[in-house]
Amino acid sequence: MAWPNRGLSHRSVAVGARGMVASAHPAATLAGLQMLQRGGNAVDAIIATAAALNVAEPYMSGIGGVGYLLSFQASDRALRVLNYNGTAPKAAFPDAFRNRREQEHGPKSPMIPAAAGGWLTALETAGRLDPATVFAPAIDLAETGVPLTPKGEYFYRNSINGGHLDGPTKAVFFPGDRVPPAGTVIRQPKLAATFRDVVAGGMDVFYRGAIADEIVRAVQAQGGLLGADDLAEFQPFWQETISVGYRGYRVHSAPPPCSGIQYLEALALLEPYDLAGMGQNSPESIHLIAEAFKLAGADRIAYAPLAADCPTEDLLSPAYLDRRREEIQPDMAGSSPGERFDGRLTSGTSITAGEVRGKHKVPESTTHFCVIDADGNAAAITQSLGDGFGSGVMAGETGLMLNNFNFWFDSDRESPNLIGPGKTIEMCMAPAAMTHADGRLFGMIGTPGSFGIVQTTPQMIMNLLDHGFSIQAAIEAPRFRAYERTILEMEARIPKTTRDELARKGHEIRLIDDWSFLVGGGQGVMIDPDTGARFGGADPRRDGVALGY
Repeated sequence: MAWPNRGLSHRSVAVGARGMVASAHPAATLAGLQMLQRGGNAVDAIIATAAALNVAEPYMSGIGGVGYLLSFQASDRALRVLNYNGTAPKAAFPDAFRNRREQEHGPKSPMIPAAAGGWLTALETAGRLDPATVFAPAIDLAETGVPLTPKGEYFYRNSINGGHLDGPTKAVFFPGDRVPPAGTVIRQPKLAATFRDVVAGGMDVFYRGAIADEIVRAVQAQGGLLGADDLAEFQPFWQETISVGYRGYRVHSAPPPCSGIQYLEALALLEPYDLAGMGQNSPESIHLIAEAFKLAGADRIAYAPLAADCPTEDLLSPAYLDRRREEIQPDMAGSSPGERFDGRLTSGTSITAGEVRGKHKVPESTTHFCVIDADGNAAAITQSLGDGFGSGVMAGETGLMLNNFNFWFDSDRESPNLIGPGKTIEMCMAPAAMTHADGRLFGMIGTPGSFGIVQTTPQMIMNLLDHGFSIQAAIEAPRFRAYERTILEMEARIPKTTRDELARKGHEIRLIDDWSFLVGGGQGVMIDPDTGARFGGADPRRDGVALGY
Protein backbone atom coordinates (compact mmCIF):
# COMPACT_ATOMS: atom_id res chain seq x y z
CA MET A 1 0.00 0.00 0.00
CA ALA A 2 1.06 3.61 -0.52
CA TRP A 3 2.33 5.76 2.36
CA PRO A 4 -0.63 6.49 4.69
CA ASN A 5 -0.04 10.28 4.78
CA ARG A 6 -1.75 10.74 8.15
CA GLY A 7 -1.68 13.87 10.26
CA LEU A 8 -3.15 17.33 10.00
CA SER A 9 -1.57 19.86 7.66
CA HIS A 10 -2.70 23.33 6.68
CA ARG A 11 -0.86 23.17 3.38
CA SER A 12 -1.20 20.51 0.73
CA VAL A 13 1.62 18.02 0.34
CA ALA A 14 3.63 18.85 -2.80
CA VAL A 15 3.68 15.93 -5.24
CA GLY A 16 5.60 15.11 -8.41
CA ALA A 17 6.36 12.14 -10.61
CA ARG A 18 9.88 13.17 -11.66
CA GLY A 19 11.31 15.70 -9.26
CA MET A 20 10.85 17.61 -6.02
CA VAL A 21 12.49 20.64 -4.40
CA ALA A 22 11.77 21.99 -0.92
CA SER A 23 13.45 25.11 0.43
CA ALA A 24 12.83 28.07 2.70
CA HIS A 25 12.04 30.58 -0.09
CA PRO A 26 9.89 30.29 -3.23
CA ALA A 27 12.49 31.90 -5.51
CA ALA A 28 15.10 29.37 -4.42
CA THR A 29 12.76 26.41 -4.78
CA LEU A 30 11.96 27.58 -8.31
CA ALA A 31 15.68 27.89 -9.13
CA GLY A 32 16.23 24.26 -8.13
CA LEU A 33 13.18 23.08 -10.06
CA GLN A 34 14.43 24.87 -13.18
CA MET A 35 17.65 22.82 -13.04
CA LEU A 36 15.68 19.57 -12.89
CA GLN A 37 13.51 20.63 -15.82
CA ARG A 38 16.63 21.47 -17.85
CA GLY A 39 17.99 17.95 -17.39
CA GLY A 40 20.11 18.60 -14.32
CA ASN A 41 20.41 16.14 -11.47
CA ALA A 42 19.84 16.51 -7.74
CA VAL A 43 23.26 18.07 -7.13
CA ASP A 44 22.77 20.68 -9.85
CA ALA A 45 19.39 21.55 -8.37
CA ILE A 46 20.59 21.70 -4.76
CA ILE A 47 23.47 24.06 -5.60
CA ALA A 48 21.22 26.32 -7.69
CA THR A 49 18.90 26.42 -4.68
CA ALA A 50 21.81 27.17 -2.34
CA ALA A 51 23.03 30.09 -4.42
CA ALA A 52 19.51 31.48 -4.83
CA LEU A 53 18.96 31.31 -1.05
CA ASN A 54 22.11 33.42 -0.64
CA VAL A 55 20.22 36.16 -2.50
CA ALA A 56 16.69 35.60 -1.20
CA GLU A 57 17.65 34.91 2.44
CA PRO A 58 20.90 36.91 2.80
CA TYR A 59 20.56 36.89 6.58
CA MET A 60 20.47 33.07 6.75
CA SER A 61 23.22 31.62 4.57
CA GLY A 62 25.50 32.34 1.66
CA ILE A 63 28.72 31.78 -0.19
CA GLY A 64 30.65 33.19 2.79
CA GLY A 65 29.13 30.61 5.13
CA VAL A 66 29.48 26.92 5.90
CA GLY A 67 27.42 23.74 5.60
CA TYR A 68 26.89 20.04 4.99
CA LEU A 69 25.62 18.35 1.83
CA LEU A 70 24.08 14.86 2.00
CA SER A 71 24.17 13.18 -1.42
CA PHE A 72 22.36 9.96 -2.39
CA GLN A 73 23.17 8.23 -5.68
CA ALA A 74 20.37 5.90 -6.75
CA SER A 75 22.55 3.83 -9.12
CA ASP A 76 24.55 2.24 -6.29
CA ARG A 77 22.50 3.47 -3.30
CA ALA A 78 25.57 5.33 -2.04
CA LEU A 79 25.04 7.98 0.63
CA ARG A 80 27.87 10.41 1.40
CA VAL A 81 28.43 13.72 3.19
CA LEU A 82 30.29 16.69 1.73
CA ASN A 83 31.73 18.63 4.65
CA TYR A 84 32.23 22.31 3.84
CA ASN A 85 32.48 23.73 7.31
CA GLY A 86 35.96 25.18 7.25
CA THR A 87 38.03 25.77 10.37
CA ALA A 88 38.97 28.57 12.68
CA PRO A 89 41.73 30.82 11.26
CA LYS A 90 45.30 30.03 12.19
CA ALA A 91 45.37 33.21 14.27
CA ALA A 92 42.31 32.21 16.33
CA PHE A 93 44.03 31.56 19.66
CA PRO A 94 41.72 31.89 22.67
CA ASP A 95 43.56 35.04 23.79
CA ALA A 96 43.07 36.66 20.35
CA PHE A 97 39.63 37.73 21.59
CA ARG A 98 39.45 40.43 24.23
CA ASN A 99 35.88 39.47 25.07
CA ARG A 100 33.05 37.20 24.01
CA ARG A 101 31.55 39.94 21.82
CA GLU A 102 34.62 39.94 19.54
CA GLN A 103 34.12 36.22 19.09
CA GLU A 104 30.40 36.68 18.41
CA HIS A 105 30.38 39.45 15.77
CA GLY A 106 32.73 41.66 13.80
CA PRO A 107 35.95 41.00 11.87
CA LYS A 108 37.36 38.43 14.31
CA SER A 109 34.26 36.22 14.28
CA PRO A 110 34.44 34.53 10.81
CA MET A 111 35.68 31.02 10.26
CA ILE A 112 36.99 30.27 6.76
CA PRO A 113 34.17 30.97 4.25
CA ALA A 114 33.60 27.45 3.00
CA ALA A 115 30.33 27.40 1.05
CA ALA A 116 31.96 28.43 -2.23
CA GLY A 117 34.25 25.42 -2.05
CA GLY A 118 31.40 23.12 -1.10
CA TRP A 119 29.15 24.24 -3.94
CA LEU A 120 31.89 24.00 -6.56
CA THR A 121 33.21 20.65 -5.30
CA ALA A 122 29.71 19.17 -5.41
CA LEU A 123 29.19 20.34 -8.99
CA GLU A 124 32.59 19.09 -10.11
CA THR A 125 32.24 15.63 -8.58
CA ALA A 126 28.53 14.90 -9.00
CA GLY A 127 26.82 17.58 -11.10
CA ARG A 128 25.63 17.32 -14.70
CA LEU A 129 25.21 20.97 -15.75
CA ASP A 130 27.90 23.63 -16.12
CA PRO A 131 28.35 26.21 -13.32
CA ALA A 132 27.12 29.07 -15.52
CA THR A 133 23.74 27.37 -15.87
CA VAL A 134 23.52 26.47 -12.19
CA PHE A 135 24.38 29.97 -10.94
CA ALA A 136 22.24 31.78 -13.54
CA PRO A 137 19.06 32.03 -11.41
CA ALA A 138 20.97 33.42 -8.44
CA ILE A 139 22.79 35.96 -10.61
CA ASP A 140 19.50 37.10 -12.10
CA LEU A 141 17.89 37.39 -8.66
CA ALA A 142 20.84 39.40 -7.33
CA GLU A 143 20.77 41.83 -10.26
CA THR A 144 17.02 42.32 -10.64
CA GLY A 145 16.25 42.05 -6.93
CA VAL A 146 14.06 39.97 -4.62
CA PRO A 147 11.07 41.46 -2.78
CA LEU A 148 11.36 41.17 0.99
CA THR A 149 8.72 38.88 2.50
CA PRO A 150 6.88 39.67 5.76
CA LYS A 151 8.87 36.94 7.54
CA GLY A 152 12.02 38.32 5.94
CA GLU A 153 11.19 41.74 7.38
CA TYR A 154 10.95 40.11 10.82
CA PHE A 155 14.41 38.56 10.49
CA TYR A 156 15.83 41.83 9.15
CA ARG A 157 14.47 43.61 12.21
CA ASN A 158 16.01 41.06 14.59
CA SER A 159 19.33 41.33 12.77
CA ILE A 160 19.67 45.11 12.90
CA ASN A 161 18.64 45.13 16.56
CA GLY A 162 21.81 43.17 17.30
CA GLY A 163 23.86 46.25 16.48
CA HIS A 164 26.56 44.24 14.71
CA LEU A 165 26.10 45.20 11.06
CA ASP A 166 28.82 47.25 9.36
CA GLY A 167 28.22 50.22 7.06
CA PRO A 168 28.40 48.37 3.70
CA THR A 169 25.92 45.78 4.97
CA LYS A 170 23.46 48.44 6.04
CA ALA A 171 23.86 50.28 2.74
CA VAL A 172 22.71 47.20 0.79
CA PHE A 173 20.06 45.78 3.08
CA PHE A 174 18.94 48.69 5.30
CA PRO A 175 18.79 51.82 3.12
CA GLY A 176 18.46 54.91 5.26
CA ASP A 177 19.53 52.82 8.25
CA ARG A 178 15.95 51.57 8.60
CA VAL A 179 14.32 48.17 8.34
CA PRO A 180 12.84 47.98 4.83
CA PRO A 181 9.14 47.06 4.76
CA ALA A 182 7.89 43.85 3.20
CA GLY A 183 7.72 44.25 -0.56
CA THR A 184 10.96 46.24 -0.79
CA VAL A 185 13.06 44.93 -3.68
CA ILE A 186 16.60 44.18 -2.46
CA ARG A 187 19.29 44.20 -5.17
CA GLN A 188 22.83 42.87 -4.74
CA PRO A 189 24.87 43.74 -7.88
CA LYS A 190 28.25 43.19 -6.16
CA LEU A 191 27.23 39.69 -5.13
CA ALA A 192 26.10 39.02 -8.71
CA ALA A 193 29.57 40.04 -9.92
CA THR A 194 31.18 37.70 -7.38
CA PHE A 195 29.00 34.82 -8.58
CA ARG A 196 30.10 35.56 -12.16
CA ASP A 197 33.75 35.52 -11.08
CA VAL A 198 33.22 32.19 -9.32
CA VAL A 199 31.60 30.73 -12.45
CA ALA A 200 34.58 31.86 -14.54
CA GLY A 201 37.42 31.18 -12.10
CA GLY A 202 36.19 28.44 -9.79
CA MET A 203 37.94 27.55 -6.54
CA ASP A 204 41.14 29.31 -7.58
CA VAL A 205 39.61 32.77 -7.85
CA PHE A 206 37.71 32.44 -4.58
CA TYR A 207 40.43 30.92 -2.41
CA ARG A 208 43.67 31.97 -4.08
CA GLY A 209 42.77 34.78 -6.49
CA ALA A 210 41.08 38.16 -6.62
CA ILE A 211 38.13 37.28 -4.38
CA ALA A 212 40.45 35.84 -1.73
CA ASP A 213 42.60 38.97 -1.85
CA GLU A 214 39.58 41.21 -1.31
CA ILE A 215 38.23 39.09 1.56
CA VAL A 216 41.57 39.15 3.37
CA ARG A 217 42.09 42.87 2.69
CA ALA A 218 38.65 43.78 4.02
CA VAL A 219 38.91 41.62 7.14
CA GLN A 220 42.46 42.55 8.12
CA ALA A 221 41.81 46.26 7.57
CA GLN A 222 39.32 45.95 10.44
CA GLY A 223 41.62 43.93 12.69
CA GLY A 224 40.27 40.50 11.73
CA LEU A 225 42.00 37.12 11.84
CA LEU A 226 41.47 35.51 8.41
CA GLY A 227 44.69 35.27 6.38
CA ALA A 228 45.62 34.34 2.85
CA ASP A 229 46.94 30.94 3.99
CA ASP A 230 43.63 30.12 5.67
CA LEU A 231 41.82 30.52 2.37
CA ALA A 232 44.48 29.02 0.12
CA GLU A 233 44.69 25.79 2.11
CA PHE A 234 40.96 25.19 2.48
CA GLN A 235 39.45 22.11 0.83
CA PRO A 236 36.01 20.52 1.35
CA PHE A 237 36.00 16.76 1.78
CA TRP A 238 33.65 13.79 1.44
CA GLN A 239 32.80 11.59 4.42
CA GLU A 240 30.80 8.46 5.14
CA THR A 241 27.61 8.90 7.14
CA ILE A 242 26.91 7.41 10.55
CA SER A 243 23.51 5.80 11.15
CA VAL A 244 21.19 3.91 13.47
CA GLY A 245 18.28 1.60 12.85
CA TYR A 246 14.84 2.98 13.67
CA ARG A 247 11.45 1.33 13.02
CA GLY A 248 12.87 -0.83 10.24
CA TYR A 249 14.65 2.07 8.51
CA ARG A 250 18.13 3.53 8.88
CA VAL A 251 18.56 7.18 9.82
CA HIS A 252 21.82 8.79 8.69
CA SER A 253 23.70 11.99 9.45
CA ALA A 254 27.23 13.38 9.25
CA PRO A 255 29.86 12.05 11.68
CA PRO A 256 31.28 14.05 14.61
CA PRO A 257 32.07 16.82 15.13
CA CYS A 258 28.61 17.12 13.57
CA SER A 259 25.97 17.24 16.30
CA GLY A 260 23.77 14.78 14.43
CA ILE A 261 25.08 12.05 16.70
CA GLN A 262 22.76 13.51 19.36
CA TYR A 263 19.55 12.73 17.49
CA LEU A 264 20.87 9.36 16.32
CA GLU A 265 21.54 8.40 19.93
CA ALA A 266 18.15 9.77 21.00
CA LEU A 267 16.31 7.75 18.35
CA ALA A 268 18.22 4.63 19.34
CA LEU A 269 17.29 5.24 23.00
CA LEU A 270 13.62 5.55 22.02
CA GLU A 271 13.51 2.53 19.71
CA PRO A 272 12.11 0.07 22.32
CA TYR A 273 9.21 2.34 23.30
CA ASP A 274 5.81 2.18 21.60
CA LEU A 275 5.58 5.86 20.76
CA ALA A 276 2.87 5.22 18.18
CA GLY A 277 0.74 3.52 20.81
CA MET A 278 1.24 6.41 23.23
CA GLY A 279 -0.01 8.88 20.64
CA GLN A 280 1.75 11.73 18.86
CA ASN A 281 2.65 14.53 21.31
CA SER A 282 1.00 12.78 24.26
CA PRO A 283 2.36 13.63 27.74
CA GLU A 284 3.94 10.17 27.94
CA SER A 285 5.70 10.39 24.57
CA ILE A 286 6.89 13.99 25.05
CA HIS A 287 8.34 13.10 28.45
CA LEU A 288 10.26 10.11 27.10
CA ILE A 289 11.49 12.02 24.06
CA ALA A 290 12.63 14.99 26.15
CA GLU A 291 14.54 12.73 28.55
CA ALA A 292 16.23 10.97 25.65
CA PHE A 293 17.19 14.37 24.20
CA LYS A 294 18.76 15.37 27.52
CA LEU A 295 20.81 12.18 27.84
CA ALA A 296 22.00 12.30 24.24
CA GLY A 297 22.64 16.04 24.53
CA ALA A 298 24.94 15.59 27.51
CA ASP A 299 26.89 12.98 25.54
CA ARG A 300 27.06 15.23 22.48
CA ILE A 301 28.48 18.13 24.51
CA ALA A 302 31.17 15.88 25.99
CA TYR A 303 32.15 13.82 22.98
CA ALA A 304 31.15 15.28 19.60
CA PRO A 305 33.85 18.03 19.64
CA LEU A 306 36.47 15.28 19.77
CA ALA A 307 35.76 14.68 16.05
CA ALA A 308 37.72 11.63 14.88
CA ASP A 309 38.37 10.68 18.51
CA CYS A 310 34.67 10.72 19.42
CA PRO A 311 33.66 7.23 20.63
CA THR A 312 30.84 7.10 18.07
CA GLU A 313 30.55 3.33 17.91
CA ASP A 314 30.37 3.04 21.69
CA LEU A 315 27.78 5.82 22.06
CA LEU A 316 25.50 4.00 19.62
CA SER A 317 26.19 0.48 20.90
CA PRO A 318 23.31 -1.59 22.39
CA ALA A 319 25.10 -2.10 25.70
CA TYR A 320 25.73 1.61 26.22
CA LEU A 321 22.21 2.54 25.14
CA ASP A 322 20.75 0.03 27.59
CA ARG A 323 22.69 1.65 30.44
CA ARG A 324 21.64 5.15 29.46
CA ARG A 325 18.01 4.11 29.02
CA GLU A 326 17.92 2.98 32.66
CA GLU A 327 18.48 6.63 33.67
CA ILE A 328 15.12 7.71 32.25
CA GLN A 329 12.59 8.07 35.06
CA PRO A 330 9.04 7.52 33.73
CA ASP A 331 7.45 10.07 36.06
CA MET A 332 10.19 12.59 36.83
CA ALA A 333 12.01 15.11 34.62
CA GLY A 334 15.77 14.99 34.81
CA SER A 335 17.81 18.19 35.11
CA SER A 336 19.73 18.92 31.91
CA PRO A 337 23.07 20.70 31.49
CA GLY A 338 21.61 22.64 28.55
CA GLU A 339 22.64 22.85 24.91
CA ARG A 340 26.24 24.09 25.16
CA PHE A 341 29.14 23.49 27.50
CA ASP A 342 28.70 25.43 30.74
CA GLY A 343 30.76 24.30 33.69
CA ARG A 344 28.32 25.91 36.13
CA LEU A 345 25.38 23.91 34.77
CA THR A 346 27.27 20.70 34.01
CA SER A 347 28.42 20.27 37.61
CA GLY A 348 24.98 20.78 39.11
CA THR A 349 22.63 18.60 37.08
CA SER A 350 21.25 15.11 37.43
CA ILE A 351 21.99 14.33 33.77
CA THR A 352 25.66 14.17 32.79
CA ALA A 353 27.60 12.49 30.01
CA GLY A 354 27.82 8.73 30.27
CA GLU A 355 31.16 6.97 30.59
CA VAL A 356 32.18 5.07 27.46
CA ARG A 357 35.22 3.02 26.59
CA GLY A 358 38.74 4.12 27.04
CA LYS A 359 23.53 28.61 26.30
CA HIS A 360 19.91 28.99 26.08
CA LYS A 361 18.59 30.57 22.84
CA VAL A 362 21.89 30.80 21.01
CA PRO A 363 21.25 33.12 18.06
CA GLU A 364 21.32 31.49 14.66
CA SER A 365 20.51 32.07 11.03
CA THR A 366 20.49 28.85 9.08
CA THR A 367 18.52 27.24 6.27
CA HIS A 368 17.78 23.71 5.07
CA PHE A 369 16.63 22.41 1.67
CA CYS A 370 16.22 19.10 -0.19
CA VAL A 371 15.92 17.76 -3.75
CA ILE A 372 14.95 14.49 -5.46
CA ASP A 373 15.51 14.13 -9.22
CA ALA A 374 13.93 11.93 -11.91
CA ASP A 375 16.49 9.14 -11.44
CA GLY A 376 15.90 8.91 -7.70
CA ASN A 377 19.10 10.74 -6.78
CA ALA A 378 18.66 13.07 -3.83
CA ALA A 379 20.52 15.80 -2.00
CA ALA A 380 20.01 17.82 1.15
CA ILE A 381 21.92 20.79 2.50
CA THR A 382 21.95 22.57 5.82
CA GLN A 383 24.04 25.73 5.59
CA SER A 384 24.44 28.90 7.60
CA LEU A 385 26.07 32.25 8.27
CA GLY A 386 25.74 31.60 12.01
CA ASP A 387 23.73 34.67 13.02
CA GLY A 388 21.58 37.22 11.21
CA PHE A 389 23.86 38.40 8.36
CA GLY A 390 26.62 36.36 10.01
CA SER A 391 29.47 38.40 11.40
CA GLY A 392 27.81 41.58 10.18
CA VAL A 393 30.91 42.18 8.02
CA MET A 394 30.63 42.42 4.25
CA ALA A 395 33.84 41.28 2.56
CA GLY A 396 34.75 44.51 0.78
CA GLU A 397 33.70 44.83 -2.84
CA THR A 398 32.69 41.15 -3.08
CA GLY A 399 29.20 41.84 -1.73
CA LEU A 400 29.29 38.61 0.29
CA MET A 401 28.56 38.34 4.00
CA LEU A 402 31.08 36.54 6.19
CA ASN A 403 29.92 34.02 8.78
CA ASN A 404 30.41 34.37 12.55
CA PHE A 405 31.06 30.73 13.38
CA ASN A 406 34.01 31.48 15.67
CA PHE A 407 31.28 32.33 18.17
CA TRP A 408 30.08 28.73 18.05
CA PHE A 409 33.34 27.66 19.60
CA ASP A 410 33.40 27.97 23.38
CA SER A 411 35.61 30.40 25.27
CA ASP A 412 35.62 28.29 28.45
CA ARG A 413 39.05 26.63 28.57
CA GLU A 414 37.53 23.50 30.13
CA SER A 415 35.30 22.90 27.10
CA PRO A 416 36.22 20.27 24.49
CA ASN A 417 34.86 22.79 21.96
CA LEU A 418 37.37 25.52 22.94
CA ILE A 419 38.42 27.72 20.02
CA GLY A 420 41.94 27.25 18.66
CA PRO A 421 44.06 27.79 15.51
CA GLY A 422 42.82 25.74 12.56
CA LYS A 423 40.38 23.85 14.77
CA THR A 424 37.20 22.20 13.51
CA ILE A 425 34.02 23.17 15.29
CA GLU A 426 31.31 21.08 16.88
CA MET A 427 28.72 21.80 14.19
CA CYS A 428 25.05 21.95 15.15
CA MET A 429 23.88 21.69 11.52
CA ALA A 430 22.88 18.08 10.91
CA PRO A 431 20.85 17.11 7.81
CA ALA A 432 19.21 13.68 7.92
CA ALA A 433 18.55 10.94 5.39
CA MET A 434 16.30 7.92 5.87
CA THR A 435 16.82 4.70 3.92
CA HIS A 436 15.06 1.35 3.75
CA ALA A 437 16.84 -1.73 5.05
CA ASP A 438 17.96 -2.56 1.51
CA GLY A 439 19.53 0.88 1.02
CA ARG A 440 16.77 2.47 -1.08
CA LEU A 441 16.12 6.09 -0.22
CA PHE A 442 13.00 6.87 1.80
CA GLY A 443 13.55 10.58 2.35
CA MET A 444 15.65 13.51 3.49
CA ILE A 445 14.75 16.11 6.07
CA GLY A 446 16.34 18.84 8.14
CA THR A 447 15.93 22.22 9.77
CA PRO A 448 17.66 25.34 11.00
CA GLY A 449 17.57 26.15 14.72
CA SER A 450 21.07 26.13 16.30
CA PHE A 451 21.25 23.22 18.77
CA GLY A 452 17.49 22.92 18.45
CA ILE A 453 18.26 21.26 15.10
CA VAL A 454 19.10 18.02 16.88
CA GLN A 455 15.75 18.09 18.70
CA THR A 456 13.48 19.28 15.87
CA THR A 457 14.91 16.83 13.31
CA PRO A 458 14.09 13.66 15.29
CA GLN A 459 10.61 14.97 16.10
CA MET A 460 9.91 15.29 12.38
CA ILE A 461 11.40 11.84 11.75
CA MET A 462 9.25 10.29 14.48
CA ASN A 463 6.16 11.96 13.02
CA LEU A 464 6.96 10.13 9.78
CA LEU A 465 8.21 6.75 10.94
CA ASP A 466 6.22 6.26 14.15
CA HIS A 467 2.97 7.91 13.16
CA GLY A 468 2.88 7.62 9.36
CA PHE A 469 2.35 11.35 8.85
CA SER A 470 2.67 12.95 5.45
CA ILE A 471 5.92 14.86 4.96
CA GLN A 472 3.97 18.12 5.26
CA ALA A 473 2.11 17.10 8.41
CA ALA A 474 5.37 15.81 9.95
CA ILE A 475 6.88 19.27 9.48
CA GLU A 476 3.83 21.26 10.58
CA ALA A 477 3.07 19.33 13.79
CA PRO A 478 3.68 21.35 16.98
CA ARG A 479 7.13 20.93 18.50
CA PHE A 480 9.04 21.47 21.72
CA ARG A 481 12.62 22.08 22.75
CA ALA A 482 14.45 21.09 25.95
CA TYR A 483 16.86 23.57 27.52
CA GLU A 484 18.83 23.66 30.78
CA ARG A 485 17.44 22.23 34.00
CA THR A 486 13.92 20.95 33.21
CA ILE A 487 12.83 23.75 30.86
CA LEU A 488 10.62 22.71 27.93
CA GLU A 489 9.68 25.39 25.44
CA MET A 490 6.50 24.30 23.69
CA GLU A 491 4.47 25.68 20.86
CA ALA A 492 1.12 26.81 22.28
CA ARG A 493 -0.75 24.45 19.95
CA ILE A 494 0.17 21.58 22.26
CA PRO A 495 -2.93 21.19 24.48
CA LYS A 496 -3.00 22.59 28.00
CA THR A 497 -3.92 19.19 29.44
CA THR A 498 -0.71 17.79 27.98
CA ARG A 499 1.33 20.69 29.29
CA ASP A 500 -0.19 20.34 32.78
CA GLU A 501 0.63 16.64 32.92
CA LEU A 502 4.22 17.36 31.91
CA ALA A 503 4.43 20.01 34.62
CA ARG A 504 3.33 17.40 37.15
CA LYS A 505 6.31 15.30 36.03
CA GLY A 506 8.60 18.21 36.92
CA HIS A 507 9.02 19.89 33.52
CA GLU A 508 9.18 23.67 33.60
CA ILE A 509 6.88 24.63 30.71
CA ARG A 510 7.43 27.82 28.76
CA LEU A 511 5.02 28.67 25.98
CA ILE A 512 6.15 30.04 22.63
CA ASP A 513 4.09 31.07 19.61
CA ASP A 514 1.75 28.62 17.91
CA TRP A 515 4.16 28.57 14.94
CA SER A 516 7.59 29.54 16.26
CA PHE A 517 10.92 29.78 14.44
CA LEU A 518 12.52 28.88 17.80
CA VAL A 519 11.78 25.24 16.96
CA GLY A 520 13.17 25.49 13.46
CA GLY A 521 11.94 25.68 9.90
CA GLY A 522 12.01 22.18 8.44
CA GLN A 523 11.97 21.14 4.81
CA GLY A 524 11.76 17.57 3.60
CA VAL A 525 11.33 15.27 0.61
CA MET A 526 10.43 11.59 0.37
CA ILE A 527 9.68 8.86 -2.16
CA ASP A 528 6.55 6.78 -1.74
CA PRO A 529 7.88 3.23 -1.12
CA ASP A 530 5.33 1.61 -3.45
CA THR A 531 4.39 4.15 -6.12
CA GLY A 532 7.66 6.06 -6.48
CA ALA A 533 5.82 9.40 -6.23
CA ARG A 534 7.88 12.29 -4.90
CA PHE A 535 6.44 14.11 -1.89
CA GLY A 536 7.67 17.43 -0.53
CA GLY A 537 6.96 19.40 2.62
CA ALA A 538 7.89 22.95 3.59
CA ASP A 539 7.62 24.78 6.89
CA PRO A 540 5.17 27.68 7.33
CA ARG A 541 7.28 28.82 10.28
CA ARG A 542 9.57 30.30 7.59
CA ASP A 543 8.89 31.11 3.92
CA GLY A 544 9.14 27.44 2.95
CA VAL A 545 7.83 26.21 -0.40
CA ALA A 546 7.96 22.72 -1.93
CA LEU A 547 7.38 22.20 -5.67
CA GLY A 548 7.34 19.04 -7.77
CA TYR A 549 6.87 18.20 -11.43
